[in-house]
Amino acid sequence: MPTYGYECKKCAHSFELFQNMSDEPVKVCPKCGGEVRRLINGGAGIIYKGAGFYSTDKAAPPVPKKSAAAKTDAASPCASCPKSGEGSPCAEKAAG
Repeated sequence: MPTYGYECKKCAHSFELFQNMSDEPVKVCPKCGGEVRRLINGGAGIIYKGAGFYSTDKAAPPVPKKSAAAKTDAASPCASCPKSGEGSPCAEKAAG
């Protein structure tokens, strides 16, 4: 049921009523008995909760995946490896 706003022309009393859309508009002020006019209300506001309702809410761009070679290179800290002497896999990578 919508809410309709009214204002008295005589005493300036304003009030709101919940009415069906098919109901006749109120014509008499409940305070003084004067003539009332129906006001144009803004209506009910819509409340959105959570993300994703606005055009500015977009998913984050995908993070590029590293290749397998880049992962193995980054995973082996050759400078601090105790096996970084000659013949070790770390020494071969450093030389190659």
